Amino acid sequence: MRVAVSSYSFGDYLSKDKMGIRGCMEWAKEQGFEGFELVQHNLERYDVDLNEIAECSKEFDLPIVAYLVYKNFLMDGGKYFDKVVDSAIADVEKAVLVGSPMFRHDIVDGLPQRQLGKSFDEIFNMLADGTRRITEYAASRGIKTSLENHGHFLNEAAIIERFINTVNHENFGLMLDMGNFLNVDEDPAYCVGKLARYATHAHGKDYHFKQGGVNDPGEGWHKTRGGNYLRGAILGHGDVNVARAVGTLKRSGYNGWLTVEFEGIEDNLLGIRISRDNIIRYIGE
Repeated sequence: MRVAVSSYSFGDYLSKDKMGIRGCMEWAKEQGFEGFELVQHNLERYDVDLNEIAECSKEFDLPIVAYLVYKNFLMDGGKYFDKVVDSAIADVEKAVLVGSPMFRHDIVDGLPQRQLGKSFDEIFNMLADGTRRITEYAASRGIKTSLENHGHFLNEAAIIERFINTVNHENFGLMLDMGNFLNVDEDPAYCVGKLARYATHAHGKDYHFKQGGVNDPGEGWHKTRGGNYLRGAILGHGDVNVARAVGTLKRSGYNGWLTVEFEGIEDNLLGIRISRDNIIRYIGE
């Protein structure tokens, strides 16, 4: 496995009055990262220019390994379904611009069957059809697409497996985030083992965990679907068994990119550096 880092991990360091995208990419290269991942809403927040990213990628010999966008096919009750799908198709061209071979798009927020008054199967098939349209276009541009286990609807291991097989396209797979399963109160070790066969890209992520029903721990924490508490952690410092997840990926035969995605409350550069050191060690074990 080769190790990359996400633009999301840098937080405010992407600001032009701090390191900016050039400084972050140069620092990542100096730290030994072999690739760089881009999160579109994160870049837009700091007004980062994609042409500058493409130039820095060549200058620092730091390939862009994935381009990630936020989408909600069912925003406003699905009123704009086709427009959202078409906007994702248009965003594939941004991945082309920066030279990324992988395009990940989110699909839905929340629990949409309550919003639309449709059955689970109706919504499920609708989302799969839209996803298939995107991956068919991306395939024509030489780019693979993927779902990431995000949110509360397309996150459980069994549902993700069913969704990938419903889309049923060789160009579509899973961006497997080893930490996000905790958001739906599932065991990351079990989920990584079940879904590793579908992984076309992977995220290293860790969380601190507190049982629900106790005092709210406050700033920096969020609730899982089942009411437990999570806070982003340096990889190896939290409650996700990151070493076990990496080992499971290795045994499955996965040999793609593993991106460090740090979202803790510690200084971003410190969190990224320690996370990288730990991930490299786990890969070697």
